[in-house]
Amino acid sequence: METARIGQPTPKVGGPLAKQTVLRRVLRTDPAQEYLVYVPRLDSRDAPLCVLVHGISRNPRDLVKRFAPYAEALGVVLVAPHFAKEQHPDYQRLGFQGRGARSDLALNAIIEEVMWLTGVVTQQIHLFGHSGGAQFAHRYLMAYPSRVARAVIVSAGWYTFPNARDRFPYGIRPTSRLRGVRFDPEEFLRVPTTVFVGSEDTTTAGMRRTKRADAQGVTRVERARNWVASMRAAADAYRFHPLVSLREIDGGSHSFKSLAADHQLGGRAFEALFGGPSAPAPNGGNGNP
Repeated sequence: METARIGQPTPKVGGPLAKQTVLRRVLRTDPAQEYLVYVPRLDSRDAPLCVLVHGISRNPRDLVKRFAPYAEALGVVLVAPHFAKEQHPDYQRLGFQGRGARSDLALNAIIEEVMWLTGVVTQQIHLFGHSGGAQFAHRYLMAYPSRVARAVIVSAGWYTFPNARDRFPYGIRPTSRLRGVRFDPEEFLRVPTTVFVGSEDTTTAGMRRTKRADAQGVTRVERARNWVASMRAAADAYRFHPLVSLREIDGGSHSFKSLAADHQLGGRAFEALFGGPSAPAPNGGNGNP
């Protein structure tokens, strides 16, 4: 097994993981699958696991570095899969197209390995995704709701809606192209989920522009609003208290770096995921704290 500091040679190691260091690892059961892990100084067997999923820029290191101070303050173990384009060209849809590896199964294996390496014992993860990672994250929580304690979805390009009329990935009607996955709204509607989107995230560059995708809205802001409204309506139909909420970030764009540096996305996300006192709470859900 190998582990390394990002950007450093990869030495062979044994024993526990180094703490307060971003480590790059390869999955024991699949050496082609890489992931990053950060273990805080004050870790314990009941430490929460927070999974961070990158967008199509495939920048897991940026996510971990931005979230590490919050993880350190709250004793949270960070895990960030690297869904390489060659191995996971369709990771946003869990590997739906049948090209490359299944990203949902890869994450399940990574979580199992990290729990073994760290000694952390937990039944559920806290899940964060930005852009393409937000696409993966909301579909993963819909497919595996019992594994997700809370989720934060940021700036997804388009969504899977909670209706059984449309086949996945537009709806939750099962598909043979994603074998073994079934979507149960009575389960996934019980997962507390916060959707963030910048008020200025209105460019259509890089967005999926098909008739069915555009029916969700023309911009990421419109699509976020419509998905949240649909999820809340579905919860109402089941007589559940709606647990999906929307927070629009005043002046925010699509850029993860800008959202993190200029709009305190790390604090907002950790407040939504953990309610941590170290994370600055949003000002009414909109605008800068």
